[in-house]
Amino acid sequence: MVDKRERYAEGVTRLLPAGERLRVVAEANVGLGLTPQDPPQPDRPEPGGGGPGLLGGLLNLLSPNITFGRADAFAQWLFFGVGGRGAPGTEASLLHHALVTGVKGPGLRRAVLAVTDQRLLLGATARTGLTSSLAEDERAMADIELLRAVPRSAVARARVGWYRLNPKRLRIDFTDGSWLALTVPLVEPGRPLREVASALSG
Repeated sequence: MVDKRERYAEGVTRLLPAGERLRVVAEANVGLGLTPQDPPQPDRPEPGGGGPGLLGGLLNLLSPNITFGRADAFAQWLFFGVGGRGAPGTEASLLHHALVTGVKGPGLRRAVLAVTDQRLLLGATARTGLTSSLAEDERAMADIELLRAVPRSAVARARVGWYRLNPKRLRIDFTDGSWLALTVPLVEPGRPLREVASALSG
């Protein structure tokens, strides 16, 4: 069976400049719940023009006094808690936006965290489909696109711990006061995220 982390490390190492050393890699998903605000988008219309999400819509039916945006936010908090904090343009905001937009689209694309001796990196594998062969999946794991890089000096601390029913949630706090939670599916081991936290804290 292919070792995913070896393939991820191979793909990330290709992106590093001479002299920068990779310490650890881990697959990760964005944590559920309320998340940091999106970075400023000059060409994006003002928020508030769209309708509610599914949970927000249900709450809006129960109480018309709950507006779309507030209903969605309340539903996210009620069911999933808080997955990050940060004003637009903070490190958590930029990292969250890069992750969500980077894996969006057709096919499967995995998000990969990497810690080097200088930076925290966020990458994504090449896309695969339901009919992809094992060889194609392996090549995709090693074909990493860099989505975001954060200097180690911008990371205040990182730790893995329980949050609600998830014992494997990585929380990364940044020096600008923002923070972001990342997780793995419950069936996946939490050791890779703990290694990321240790590398960032070391």
